[in-house]
Amino acid sequence: MRSFRSTAGPGILAGAGRVLIVLPASALLLFIGFPLVALLLHTPPGTLWSSLNTQSSLDALSLSLQTTSLTLALTLLLGTPTAYLLARRRFWGKRFLDSIVDLPIVVPPAVAGVALLLAFGREGLLGPTLNTLGIHLSFSTAAVVMAQLFVACPFYVRSARAGFIGVDRSLEDASATLGYGAWGTFRRITVPLALPSLISGAVLTWARALGEFGATIMFAGNLMGVTQTMPLAVYLNLESGDLDGAVALAVVLVLVSLVVSLVVRLISE
Repeated sequence: MRSFRSTAGPGILAGAGRVLIVLPASALLLFIGFPLVALLLHTPPGTLWSSLNTQSSLDALSLSLQTTSLTLALTLLLGTPTAYLLARRRFWGKRFLDSIVDLPIVVPPAVAGVALLLAFGREGLLGPTLNTLGIHLSFSTAAVVMAQLFVACPFYVRSARAGFIGVDRSLEDASATLGYGAWGTFRRITVPLALPSLISGAVLTWARALGEFGATIMFAGNLMGVTQTMPLAVYLNLESGDLDGAVALAVVLVLVSLVVSLVVRLISE
């Protein structure tokens, strides 16, 4: 009897352990996947295409591609030096600066939009100065880019910082002994070695900018052809009762998000 217990007991416990793992995991996967499947199956392909092939949908798609491309370019331009600074330099207030960079990730997007409005809007802190210069940022296409940049750039900075930290410093030192300066070492050694992290961060940033809603509607509004990106068009279509139009744009966003997720996983492996 003792021998039976010693051999059967662990097997029963192992089986129970698998159940305790598989059931919650299956429940979570179903909870996430079922609504997405329902979204994809709601509209026939023909209706989906006709809903996408409308002027409002095409304008929203075009504006989203333009603004997210500009947001990504600005993120690379401004975020790469910031990530390198946080990864390689020690200075007073670094942790505070690190927290400031992370803050847009945890702050609700609507709060981010209000903050941008109070900073750059016509009645904001810089409003009088900008008005004097004839610059009106709020409720413009520029405001869309600013909202996307505010909420999306931290994803790139976080990933790029990790990539720069992971670069072997001895290789950079060897480059310096071979006569390459700081820029040459950065371009020939640091960036290629950190490239997977840079690409992952850039892809995540672009996807986050594409899906931005809260900060955009608060700071830029929902003006067709001017500030109405795809997420805002989904909201407007739902409000106006055009469910097929909302579903069509939502499907595009879901498929793009899925592709982005797969690309990030492939790069990270």
